Amino acid sequence: TVISMFPVIQRCCFYTSFKLQKFTGPRLLLSGRNMTTWCSLGLQPQRAVCPLSRSPSLKPASVYAAQLQAFHTSLPAFKKKTPPESETEVQKPKESLEDSPKPALYLSLAGLIPFVSVPLVMAIQGTYYPEVAFAQVAYGAATVSFLGGMRWGFALPENSPAKPDWLNLANSTVLPLLAWQALLFKDVTEGAVMLVLALGVALHYDVALLPAYPRWFKILRVWGTVVMVLSLLATVVQKIILEDLRSEGRNEVQN
Repeated sequence: TVISMFPVIQRCCFYTSFKLQKFTGPRLLLSGRNMTTWCSLGLQPQRAVCPLSRSPSLKPASVYAAQLQAFHTSLPAFKKKTPPESETEVQKPKESLEDSPKPALYLSLAGLIPFVSVPLVMAIQGTYYPEVAFAQVAYGAATVSFLGGMRWGFALPENSPAKPDWLNLANSTVLPLLAWQALLFKDVTEGAVMLVLALGVALHYDVALLPAYPRWFKILRVWGTVVMVLSLLATVVQKIILEDLRSEGRNEVQN
């Protein structure tokens, strides 16, 4: 019986190996569920021809290769494209003083020295100087006029996002008029209060009313306005306190 079955086993094994050579790599990977069929070939050689030729689950190798290629090419679609570092740096909004251009930052800080130095010197020496206080008011008037004329320079170029309309140009002329009015007061206190009002109007123009300024410039304007206003108010406070102390000292000397 074994000798009579030997030709049949040899023919089945030869036919099975020939069929295995036709299977490609992707077909073997994707049709792993049919491994039981291959395992049964050695145990049931008389049925080896039928599963290989008539099984509906087995497809040509070209079909599996096409599916594998489509799956491979569809993977990059799920990956999120990240923009280059240069584009992300450009799109990143500037939100701090350190991100502002160095010339604008340093010149603005240098422009605050006359405001801060006046009340600082009077506080150190403990004496109120009317001439120095008036010099601070005069410098503040020049600064307010500069902030008003800066809008003209921003709106006049053809490629500027701001238009040279009544809103931009007329509002800019309000600031020099307020600065001029501050210089007409004989009392330094009234002039300083007028400058505080003018600086508040200028900040409202640059931040809220007249748009299109860069974000770093708006932040710079806010901090600069805070320092200027506090310096002017400090001068006014020291004027009141030091003059009262001087008047009290004179009264004690006379008595």
